[in-house]
Amino acid sequence: MKLRRLAISEEGFIFDPETGNSYTVNETGLFILEKLRQDLSPEEIARLLSQEYEVSPEEARRDLEDFLEVLTRYGLWKEPR
Repeated sequence: MKLRRLAISEEGFIFDPETGNSYTVNETGLFILEKLRQDLSPEEIARLLSQEYEVSPEEARRDLEDFLEVLTRYGLWKEPR
């Protein structure tokens, strides 16, 4: 998984040593990246997001889907089949 090669700081700075690209994410993005690196499913991550940030399950799922779409666009994540 490409996410494992990324250097991620606690402040949300992300560096991809393979491409030299860098990115910045917020606290929620860091939470999601941590859970993806733990190999949790999107469904499980959405449930944890809902609990952690006290948002509805629908909002957590929508926010997660949006974030995963961005990761996919940058070639950092591919949905397991």
